[in-house]
Amino acid sequence: MQTILGAGGVIGVELAKALPEYTDKIRLVSRNPKKVNETDELVKADLLNADEVAKAVEGSSVVYVTIGFPYNYKFWKANWPPFMRSVIDACKKHNAKLVFFDNIYMYDQNYLNGMTEETPINPPSKKGQVRAELVKMIMDEVKQSKLTALIARAADFYGPGIANTSMFTETVLKPLSEGKTANWMGKANYKHSFTYTPDAGKATAILGNTESAFNQVWHLPTAGNPPTGKEWIERSAKALGVKPKFREASKFMLKIIGIFIPIMREMPEMLYQYDRDYVFNSDKFEQAFQFTPTSYEQGMKEIIKIDYQNR
Repeated sequence: MQTILGAGGVIGVELAKALPEYTDKIRLVSRNPKKVNETDELVKADLLNADEVAKAVEGSSVVYVTIGFPYNYKFWKANWPPFMRSVIDACKKHNAKLVFFDNIYMYDQNYLNGMTEETPINPPSKKGQVRAELVKMIMDEVKQSKLTALIARAADFYGPGIANTSMFTETVLKPLSEGKTANWMGKANYKHSFTYTPDAGKATAILGNTESAFNQVWHLPTAGNPPTGKEWIERSAKALGVKPKFREASKFMLKIIGIFIPIMREMPEMLYQYDRDYVFNSDKFEQAFQFTPTSYEQGMKEIIKIDYQNR
């Protein structure tokens, strides 16, 4: 049995789509789980309840953590560490391997141009400090040989069907598709990598089913040579058949936008990721598994075809 904790989010869904290549025993766990594959086992659970986490993990060989808690620092600080402790304890109790889907928030802001698995950990934000704490919790157990686990790390992501959870969708694609002006956080002349969500799901499934991949960190496959913010907007506008209208959003403007787009209220402290080149390197994964990431051009075509073609 391979179990996904937080199965309703975009990464959980993409992972569930990819897992049948390896197993027909897939358990989807969330407050309101829905089948992705016909044979999926559905388990309703409050993942902030340690007893329910332990019950959900029981019988699993691999446990994937793809849950997306509300994008709010106070919630993260109060709930992520105890949740992760309950997952670690459950995996140890039931002898399950752990795969944690992670982001890059814990990386030193001075090393974002060419991020690898060896990039220094020195989180510049409060949310980054929480993420660093989670990784330390996992890897401390690994170092003591008490847990078999891996970290699967992605850049910011983009892909079809992820409105309300993707900064790129909310600030660029959605307003442009409605004839409005796009908002790019910070300066639009810097390069910015995005991981394509179907690639992330496939790659996470590969890692979870490769024994030699455990007890280390992996960057999930992400196309190289990313566009600048301005180029992202121009490509999006061209694909949508509209004019590339945009403005650069300052910290003050983000606070104003946050009144209308809740996810943006938490973005001012993350603005440092947009005032410099943000380039994510996934050579380790690509070379180990002979995997070619979806190009930005193809990824954009798929998003437009699935989400905007019939509008």
